[in-house]
Amino acid sequence: MGNIKALTGNKAATIGAALSRPDLIAAYPITPQSSVVEGLADLVHNGELNSNLIQVESEHSAMSVVQGAAAAGGRVFTATSAQGLALMYEPYFRMSTLRLPMVMALATREMTSPETIWSGQQDAMSVREAGWIQIFCDSNQEILDMIIQGYMISEHPDVLVPVNICYDGFYSSHLIEGVDVPTAEEVNAFLPTPSFNHAALDPRTPMALDPLTPGNILMKYRKSHLEAMQKAADVIDSVDAKFAAQFGRYYGGCISEYRCEDADVVIVTVAGMTGAGMDAVDMARENGVRAGLIKLRAMRPFPAARIADALKGKKAFATIDRSVSFGWSQGPVHMEIKAAVADLDEKFMHFSVIGGLGGADISVDELCDCIAYMDRCKDEACEHETRWLLKD
Repeated sequence: MGNIKALTGNKAATIGAALSRPDLIAAYPITPQSSVVEGLADLVHNGELNSNLIQVESEHSAMSVVQGAAAAGGRVFTATSAQGLALMYEPYFRMSTLRLPMVMALATREMTSPETIWSGQQDAMSVREAGWIQIFCDSNQEILDMIIQGYMISEHPDVLVPVNICYDGFYSSHLIEGVDVPTAEEVNAFLPTPSFNHAALDPRTPMALDPLTPGNILMKYRKSHLEAMQKAADVIDSVDAKFAAQFGRYYGGCISEYRCEDADVVIVTVAGMTGAGMDAVDMARENGVRAGLIKLRAMRPFPAARIADALKGKKAFATIDRSVSFGWSQGPVHMEIKAAVADLDEKFMHFSVIGGLGGADISVDELCDCIAYMDRCKDEACEHETRWLLKD
């Protein structure tokens, strides 16, 4: 350890994938993730990575190719964003419901229309019910580390569910930070070779994979899948702790908390906005406001019990969403948090905050305003109107 390099988030994802020793990579470019698979293509072409690289004609093909390789027992990788994720949705859904483990980097982006290619989290939030594990990162170091952790989580015998490692397009994907790059030997010692055989395409041992399935069997599949997702929450926490023991970096598992111990008011952040949120909490503390922050790392499985425990005894919370729930006049994270605390024997002042859509910035000043509003109204135990971080 100690090999610090200046890397974009996409380059960090490339290196994390390469260090994980994938047997097959499907490469198709889409802004803002293109340089992830381009970087892997360079490594394969230059003989620095011993992997099969398939240059496909679309994202639908990308997911179909890795699906076949995973069904044969291989470790696979690809990456995408936004409209590419939408195009691959059919095999994307099949990948999880066949319980085929893999890791896919998702440089999150706003969905069209109106036409935009800029940052947002609408793509990831829109597929949160497709059966994948979703882990969000707010630093380039976390991106690299979570690609590696993602394989250990996905391939765990109690899980066997694919993992999306999500990070903000353009903000994280293209901006540069110092990243401690582990050696191949260190990663090899941490991450074992894949050894799952619940689905193994082998002509010597024929099996039916994805046949037309009657409802009573499909019900068993879904029940097993949901049970695995709940087990995945504990696996995420345990893998993160194991990673910390070897590499000295710990991310908190499904959530992390910042200055929450004595907080009255808490903001909940996802991915790249977290740094600004921590600065806003520090500034509020300097002004005598007992503020804290919860960083939601796992959107799926949703860590309801840990969220509820973190919010016990607090007076108010606000969720900061870079996406919308079209069925509600608020963000999807707010809906999830409300469900998580519904069974608590206490009431909160709370509201949804929506900002950062289509590449718009979420500033420290805006988050300070949200904290100040919570502090003023913290004794009103009810839901307040959604706040939009609209620029003039």
